[in-house]
Amino acid sequence: MSDPDLLYSDVEVDLRASVRALLADRADPAAVLARVVGERPLDLDLWRTLAVDVGAASLPVPEDVGGQGAGFREVAVVAEELGRAVAPVPFLGSAVLATAALLHLRDQQDDPRTAALLTRLAEGATAALVVPLSAFHDGPLPAVAADGDALTGSVRSVADAGAAEVLLVPAGDALYAVEASDAVVRPVVPLDLTRPLSDVELSAAPGVRLAGSGAAATRAALLAGAGILASEQVGVAEWCLDTTVAYLKERYQFGRPLGSFQALKHRLADLWQEIALARAAARAAADALATGAEDLEVLVLTAQALCAGVAVHAAEEAVQLHGGIGMTWEHPVHLFLKRAKADEIALGAPGAHRTRLAALVGLAG
Repeated sequence: MSDPDLLYSDVEVDLRASVRALLADRADPAAVLARVVGERPLDLDLWRTLAVDVGAASLPVPEDVGGQGAGFREVAVVAEELGRAVAPVPFLGSAVLATAALLHLRDQQDDPRTAALLTRLAEGATAALVVPLSAFHDGPLPAVAADGDALTGSVRSVADAGAAEVLLVPAGDALYAVEASDAVVRPVVPLDLTRPLSDVELSAAPGVRLAGSGAAATRAALLAGAGILASEQVGVAEWCLDTTVAYLKERYQFGRPLGSFQALKHRLADLWQEIALARAAARAAADALATGAEDLEVLVLTAQALCAGVAVHAAEEAVQLHGGIGMTWEHPVHLFLKRAKADEIALGAPGAHRTRLAALVGLAG
């Protein structure tokens, strides 16, 4: 078993710079806050630029089907930057969950229908894996019935389904591709306004069955999503720390900057240390996803169990240390707190990850 590479490569550093520059120009906190209170919270123009021009949607897709042939390390870098901006784009649902499910199917069996879908996503189309955002990779999957190629059932709180052109629907041990126009997709009010959720209802909806085990592909996608989500949580925490440090340098009390008070220095130093540890765990999970490491599940579960709490703690500290302004709607810090809290229960709550992790490493009581 080789040691994971936790360092960022030159390619990853350049990718980070490109994504960060784009988000600074198109998704600064004020712009995101203004968008999410409107009727169209997702910024699909930004998504098109990110997916096609930057190539974020095609990173893990093999070159022979139109992708870049990179891997989940690069996907994790993009997720980290999107977390720093809480950018309202369907990256998790489409470029991570749906793409990971299709990649797993392709590894099982060479199916031209799966290859065509991967090409479609690499070219900028948007997909969603029809599972609840809270779904855990080792838990039950949605109960959708298949009568031939006609699907019937309902799935609640699906991430990014409202922006999807194609839905990937698990039914039994199969995975079906359903055009979004053949399903009823109803938006629901989420805690995190930057990541819209929808209920998906299928009534004898025509689907195309993809070759391979759909249940295995779905569980693999949920595990990959949890691993990439850890990097997003690190990005959320980093923004909260950086923004809070900058604020405390500028805010004066009793003739001194707040950042000079020893008690606040200690809180920020402790938070920095937590984020450094979380980043290492997230990088290890991303590297394991990219290399197919033997201890993949252990590393992903460790990252999620750690990073979820760190992101929430960082956001809570940001709200408290911003004082009264941190409690206002006009300041964007509440967007990061809501993203952190929503991410905490996404793709398995920390308790579920710890319980499964304990069983894997022989600590279950």
